[in-house]
Amino acid sequence: MKAQHGQCAQQAEAQDWLAFERAHVWHPYASMKTPIAAYAVKRAAGVYLEFEDGRQIIDGMSSWWSAIHGYNVPALNAAIEQQLKDMSHVMFGGLTHQPAARLAEKLLSITPANMNHVFFADSGSVAVEVAMKMALQFWQATGKTKKNRFLTIRSGYHGDTFGAMSVCDPDSGMHHLFSSLLAAQLFVDAPTAASDDDWHADQIDSFKAAIEDHQHELAAVILEPLVQGAGGMRFYAPEFLRQVRKLCDEYDVLLILDEIATGFGRTGTMFACEQAAVEPDILCVGKALTGGYMSLAATLCSAAVCDGIHQDGSGVLMHGPTFMANPLACAVALASIELLLASPWQQRVQSIERQLKTELDPCLSYASVADVRIKGAIGVVEMHRSVDVQAVQQALIEQGVWLRPFGKLLYTMPPFTISPSQLSQITSAIKAVSQ
Repeated sequence: MKAQHGQCAQQAEAQDWLAFERAHVWHPYASMKTPIAAYAVKRAAGVYLEFEDGRQIIDGMSSWWSAIHGYNVPALNAAIEQQLKDMSHVMFGGLTHQPAARLAEKLLSITPANMNHVFFADSGSVAVEVAMKMALQFWQATGKTKKNRFLTIRSGYHGDTFGAMSVCDPDSGMHHLFSSLLAAQLFVDAPTAASDDDWHADQIDSFKAAIEDHQHELAAVILEPLVQGAGGMRFYAPEFLRQVRKLCDEYDVLLILDEIATGFGRTGTMFACEQAAVEPDILCVGKALTGGYMSLAATLCSAAVCDGIHQDGSGVLMHGPTFMANPLACAVALASIELLLASPWQQRVQSIERQLKTELDPCLSYASVADVRIKGAIGVVEMHRSVDVQAVQQALIEQGVWLRPFGKLLYTMPPFTISPSQLSQITSAIKAVSQ
């Protein structure tokens, strides 16, 4: 009886806080007054989320693509616990600490060879803001003050802060409400070739025309390399990125690559730009940087960009988040990268890619499905019509799977540690709801 009474008390307590939460707490991209259902998670371990009602649900999203090792990972838990004994936080203005230095050293060892300096930020959006500031300060310091705009391709997404929003797709993106309030940037159509086998030279024409026409005012090009994430889960050919790099060099424009979603193995290489053999001038990383444990991001740049920013004699980069280089986040990020490097992550991602292709390709035969796209540990089923998110999520949960559909897309980015049987549960659920 005591156990039964305790369980009832816990359920009542859960209902109390859930009622408060529904009435007062806003969720991302959601209405406060008429929100879609938010499922209460009690704990997480491996690839599973445990709901308050006891259901075990496979997380096919890696918590928005960040928890690449899954949850409750002993090595990552230990890194945080050990760091916590020394200090949880200290300001980075005028002070420094070993976790930040060691993480910076590790990042420079795995990112493109020309990366030479690291600026730590507290989220992916802020890393993009810092990258844009770097580009603008570079040209201001070097005397080319008219170079203050950015060029990108449509269907892109770079974050929710104002600078980042200005380089998201202004028409089809989630920030179109703010389009008239943002800095006016330049957009060209995204390439349609998904691979080099499909590439045609004319796919660079609109981009080439834009960079030629606006070279005098362009600070930088900003792109998500090879995979456009929240703007539509589109894949494009490495050759496009190679051509962009050449044009940036030819017309004296910096290249920013946003690898926040694609970094740390998600597309099959440590960073997606490696598949095009391209080095950016500025690189943004985040999401999987800490293995999904804490919010942390970084903006890296070449020595040439750093030297340019210093040409005005000050070189002061005007940015400084309160929680910049948080020691706990740096410690767990270093542990996450080391865990990734010590694991057979390439084979795991390749196996996930093969299985996703085998098990999701049959969706192409469904009348409701427009396309199926697979790259690395990313599986996308695009529908002809927009998905009823609440209904589809409920149906997926009934099959023991958590996904976060948007627009016309059902997609999965599972943890790299997922087993074949667990992945089959995800693909089976996707097939069931996409018919």
